[in-house]
Amino acid sequence: MLNLQFTEKNKTPKAPSADQLAFDHVEADQYTPNALFHIYKANQWMAMEQEAETPQMLFGRFWLQGELCILFADTNMGKSILAVQMGQSIAAGQAIPGFEMNAEPSPVLYIDFELAGKQFEQRYTDERGTFRFSDNFMRGEYNQLYKHYSPTTRFNDDVIEALTRGIKTTGATVLIIDNITCMRKGTERANEALPLMKQLKYLKTRHGLSILVLAHTPKRNPAMPISRNDLQGSKMLINFADSAFAIGESNKWTGYRYLKQIKQRSTQETYGAENVVQCKLVRRDSFLQFNFEGTCHELDHLLTSTQQLRDRNASQVAQLHAQGLSQRQIAARLKLGLATVNKMIGWARD
Repeated sequence: MLNLQFTEKNKTPKAPSADQLAFDHVEADQYTPNALFHIYKANQWMAMEQEAETPQMLFGRFWLQGELCILFADTNMGKSILAVQMGQSIAAGQAIPGFEMNAEPSPVLYIDFELAGKQFEQRYTDERGTFRFSDNFMRGEYNQLYKHYSPTTRFNDDVIEALTRGIKTTGATVLIIDNITCMRKGTERANEALPLMKQLKYLKTRHGLSILVLAHTPKRNPAMPISRNDLQGSKMLINFADSAFAIGESNKWTGYRYLKQIKQRSTQETYGAENVVQCKLVRRDSFLQFNFEGTCHELDHLLTSTQQLRDRNASQVAQLHAQGLSQRQIAARLKLGLATVNKMIGWARD
């Protein structure tokens, strides 16, 4: 026998009417609140979802309302800076220039496993003063003195329980976690990543949340385009995410980065390899943020094989020169021209 139920997005579950139940052998009074599956005819799903609200944009097509989204990048690429910028944008109801945001202002809870309070304050303070955040923007900091004593629960269970309390206390509808590595002993194995993503999706559904999770990339080849394989850890992370995007470093224009869509379920691809968003870190009114300067091809930012070879040779020349070898000896060992070696030593001095 089939137990049927339908949960409208972000609303309390309710029993379907008799008209909604299309299976002849199932009656309305057989509705079971804790049924494992919601089962209807495909046309019923179509009709019911047409009445549901369309997810609104939080950060253009990169992140939509109600999604569990992953933002990943290498160290020092500005993941946290962009996440705070997005959180402030959503909390204040003010779109980041260049990206549509049609959602209403929402309470945002930013859980920070990375920075101490003073470090956060210094990041958003300069000679002109301290930035004033929206009152809708709330930050939670990990207590370094916390000790897990319970023999019956694990640390990650404590994290999820604390997140639940934080969501209820603040009334947040947007949750940003910086970063996912700190929530578990490891996310490289499927048996660690799968329960974590399930718990986050449960939080999202139970509390009607939009969730952004920050993650790292391992060391990668700067000549290769960013892909889902560059997300550190098990592929279960991105498989269970609704959307994902990445920050890449420009290897041609110093100080520049780019944003690239990696996965999307609720919208079409807009910022793929042929149309990445070019950006640069700037500070305005004490607020460190990304300034978006249009779109271009990802290849415009990647290191070419010729550049890779040149950089590798330059590094080897610098090392041998530091060891005391003459320019002629270096040229002979690396099979380079003497003029080339001389130029590369000049680069190292500069």
